[in-house]
Amino acid sequence: MPRRRTPDSPFKRFNSSPEIIRLVVMMYVRFPLSLRNVEDLLFERGIDICHETVRFWWNRFGPMFAAGIKRQRISRTRGFRHWRWHLDEMFVKINGETHYLWRAVDHEGEVLESYVTKKWDKKAALRFMKKALKNYGSPTEVVTDGLRSYSAALEDLGIADRRETGRWLNNRAENSHLPLRRRERVMQRFRRMKSLQKFASVHANVHNHFNSERHLTDRQTYKTNRSNALAEWQSLMA
Repeated sequence: MPRRRTPDSPFKRFNSSPEIIRLVVMMYVRFPLSLRNVEDLLFERGIDICHETVRFWWNRFGPMFAAGIKRQRISRTRGFRHWRWHLDEMFVKINGETHYLWRAVDHEGEVLESYVTKKWDKKAALRFMKKALKNYGSPTEVVTDGLRSYSAALEDLGIADRRETGRWLNNRAENSHLPLRRRERVMQRFRRMKSLQKFASVHANVHNHFNSERHLTDRQTYKTNRSNALAEWQSLMA
């Protein structure tokens, strides 16, 4: 019987160690730093790389790390259905043209799905919701703003009776936009839909992974959760 082939390491043929690559990707995606900020901070640690290397590494490995985090989350929460989803959209300028970043956030503030479209209609909302439902199953409640595209899409999906709207009910989704807005300013906006979709997806999963909700726990619990999150990150793609 032929021996099963072990998949090649994604870090193969790279001169830098996997630990340094993971550190670079985490610093750039997790914190509101520019490419050159990351280069300077690493130089202070004795790591001499170019800012273009930072760009190459996050583009190459960021989606791989994010996919690994997302698979773990989906496998842990697949059987849990008592969710309240908060759906909202961000207006993002790309080369002077307005695009729409649809985002689904759960009741704990973690981003479930991000989806970029050129239009702000029922068809776009339906594609976004189908993508989220495919990965996470059907929620118990769906909180949205007054946009009619949501009601039309939910009607097609047969879950219009689960929709809730209210003046402050969707603050969870509104607040979840802030970390991405900070990154958008540092990156001096996005230039292509593809790059926005890629970064939004990677940023959401990395943010979820390190979001320990320090305001809800004591100091010791927060430190334990932070250490566990960092240990899991360092073992990605090992």
